[in-house]
Amino acid sequence: MTAPVFVVDSLLPGDLPGGQYVLDGPEGRHAVSVKRLRPGEDVVLTDGRGRWAEGAVKAAEGKDRLVVAGLDRVHEEPEERPRITVVQALPKGDRGELAVETMTEVGVDAIVPWAASRCVTQWKGDRGQKALGKWRATAREAGKQSRRVRFPEVADAATSKRVASLLADADFAAVLHESGEEPLAAAELPASGDIVLVVGPEGGVSPEELALFAEAGARPYRLGRSVLRTSTAGTAAAAVLLARTGRWS
Repeated sequence: MTAPVFVVDSLLPGDLPGGQYVLDGPEGRHAVSVKRLRPGEDVVLTDGRGRWAEGAVKAAEGKDRLVVAGLDRVHEEPEERPRITVVQALPKGDRGELAVETMTEVGVDAIVPWAASRCVTQWKGDRGQKALGKWRATAREAGKQSRRVRFPEVADAATSKRVASLLADADFAAVLHESGEEPLAAAELPASGDIVLVVGPEGGVSPEELALFAEAGARPYRLGRSVLRTSTAGTAAAAVLLARTGRWS
């Protein structure tokens, strides 16, 4: 079992005087009261932005304070290439959090919530901000669970026009759609740069959106014979891309 990961606000050399750090608040409570870590056990601290340090528990104080020592060096994990962004149409219910959780676990670099025209769910006002907060919290927790030190960025909800702009700037742009004649597993992929993949809603990507994305340079691709739900399609497609670009090898 690899060392558990805990998130800190900042992880610069000056933040670790004497190679020690006091983990408190919700993270400290989780470490002491839930994980029940004891002196001598290894832990990893990360800022979720690629910086991390490995140390060992020196002491557990009360119910929510963990003293970590041996943090002599802050490492920095470089950004992966090619960078993979999934534009995820807003699913119904809690399926959005499921999509974010599993895409984070497999290694997606960025997730863009998309208010597609056929989305049943619409993010508006306070409700939209709350939903976005849940997606970001899910990415953080899934990042910790999967032992990542660079968590995926969850952007603000995007319009179709904004998605088209992302596709136009990408080195490889794709839309998962049953009209695709070429499987994603056979697409020619770049060795570096940006890959942007669009996953439509339950009702599918509209013809108008397909035309807009095609104008931006995105081609339709299919995964296989079966039709996946919007909450699982992005994860399956990301796994194909991660394997084929060499990031999983």
